[in-house]
Amino acid sequence: MSLLAFRRVILRLAAVAAATVFVLPAVAQPVSAADASKLIETVAAEVIEIVKTKTGADRQAAIRKVLQANFDLPFMGRSALGRYWNGASETQRSRFLAAVETAEARAYSERFGQYAGQTVTVGKVTSRPNGVSIVDSQLNQTNGQPIKLQWEVRNGGQGPLITDVKVEGVSMVMTRRSDFSSYIQNNGGTVEPLIQELEARAAR
Repeated sequence: MSLLAFRRVILRLAAVAAATVFVLPAVAQPVSAADASKLIETVAAEVIEIVKTKTGADRQAAIRKVLQANFDLPFMGRSALGRYWNGASETQRSRFLAAVETAEARAYSERFGQYAGQTVTVGKVTSRPNGVSIVDSQLNQTNGQPIKLQWEVRNGGQGPLITDVKVEGVSMVMTRRSDFSSYIQNNGGTVEPLIQELEARAAR
C-alpha cells in the first residue's frame, strides 16, 4: 500500500471517528505509557486480522466495532465539525453522524482491502501536561519505506481512547475539519448541504 493510499485510509478513519458526538470534559485524565502503548498494539492487531480474514459487509461491521471500542468518537466528531457543531440542530447532528459512519466505514474497509502483509511497530510514548499521551509507531511495508504514525491517546472519563492519528505529520482530525469547513463555506455556510452530501455517499 502506498503512502498516499494509507494516508487516505487514515483520513477516512477520521470521518468514521466522527460517528457520535456529545460534550466531554475539557481536561483529560492521565494515561500511563503502558496503557497507551497497549491500546495502539491492540487496535493495530485487530484491524490487520479483520482485513486478513473478513470481506464485504462483515469487514465493515468488524472495523466499525474496533472504532467504537477504541476511539473517542464524541471528542473526535465534535472536533471534526468545529464551530459548526454548535450551530447544528439535534436532528442535523444525528443525521450527520449516521451518514458519516455509514459512508466512511465502507470506504475505510475497501481501502484496507489492499493489505499486503504490513505490520505496525509501536515505539516510545510521550506524556503531555494536559494528560494526553503521544504514541510513536511505524507501518512496516513489504515494499517501500516505513510510514511514520503518531497516535494521540486521552482519557476523557471512559478509559484510554484514541483521539487523533498523524500520518507523516498530517493530523487526520485537522484534515477532516478543513474538508468539512471548506465544503460548508462553499455551500451556503450551513451544515445542511454537507449532511445531504454525506447521506448521498452513504446511500451509494
